[in-house]
Amino acid sequence: MSDLKQYTFVDYKSSMNVRWCPGCGDHAILNTVQKAMAELHLRPEEVVVISGIGCSSRFTYYMNTYGFHTIHGRGSAIASGVKVANPKLKVWQITGDGDALAIGGNHFIHTVRRNMDLNIILFNNQIYGLTKGQYSPTSKHGFISKTSPFGTVEEPFRPGELTIGARGHFFARSIDKELKLCVEVFKEAANFEGAAVVEILQNCVIYNDQTHQAITDKEHKEDRTIVLEHGQAMIFGKSKNKGLMLEGLMLKVVEIGKGGITLDDILIHDAECMDSTMHLKLANMEYPEYPVALGVIRKVKGEVYDQQVERQIERVSKG
Repeated sequence: MSDLKQYTFVDYKSSMNVRWCPGCGDHAILNTVQKAMAELHLRPEEVVVISGIGCSSRFTYYMNTYGFHTIHGRGSAIASGVKVANPKLKVWQITGDGDALAIGGNHFIHTVRRNMDLNIILFNNQIYGLTKGQYSPTSKHGFISKTSPFGTVEEPFRPGELTIGARGHFFARSIDKELKLCVEVFKEAANFEGAAVVEILQNCVIYNDQTHQAITDKEHKEDRTIVLEHGQAMIFGKSKNKGLMLEGLMLKVVEIGKGGITLDDILIHDAECMDSTMHLKLANMEYPEYPVALGVIRKVKGEVYDQQVERQIERVSKG
């Protein structure tokens, strides 16, 4: 994975001009992926970036690595093929909420179920941006768009719930504005053996501006999000005085120091627990009832598809 050369993020930048809209969250995600790769000491020639169709899928052109800009929704299938054909490659799949969860939904869930050794970054801006503002599988109920002028009548997918429901082994979440956290979760995903899905709550300044504003503005974000760390108490808030407890089978937000609640009463995050019950609860938390969970929510070991294929070929070849 590493050699004597010390890489910087510039080593992963291509010579092409980045053509996303000014202010688009994609710029930040691109920069943090490049920074994460540098800190991981990945050789550009051992990295392959695969994308489907959508604004996010232009990512491949801006990376000084191998890459393949494929067709709508088929990024998971192509990325899986690349990894099985050459397991030594570090394969990163770049996708959006429309690309991955609509036309690409079937490929996405089976890639997760098989536990392919891929780093899947899912940009979630809750809109189709490239095709000019139609509602997507993650758009909020009642959302008004060009294809839902009176508001959507659908309940949206929640990427974390879908990933864990597909028996996913790794799920993390960050926000495009949280640069340091993005770098950290990308590194965690890259070091994980298996399908590592990272949802990035990303802003589309043209067709769905400020869709995540309730949890991203500086004044309120600390009280409306919780950054989870394995083995640490689930506390949050500007004064770090809020936490999560269980009340029966339900999560409950409490204030430390009130009603006899102490730090010892707060739940400890166990990202490595094989049982997905708590991970699913954390992934599904939504503001205003709960803080939105960021960081690595689930990280459990499991059999990796491409490694199993490689072992099977070796075994069969020996007769």
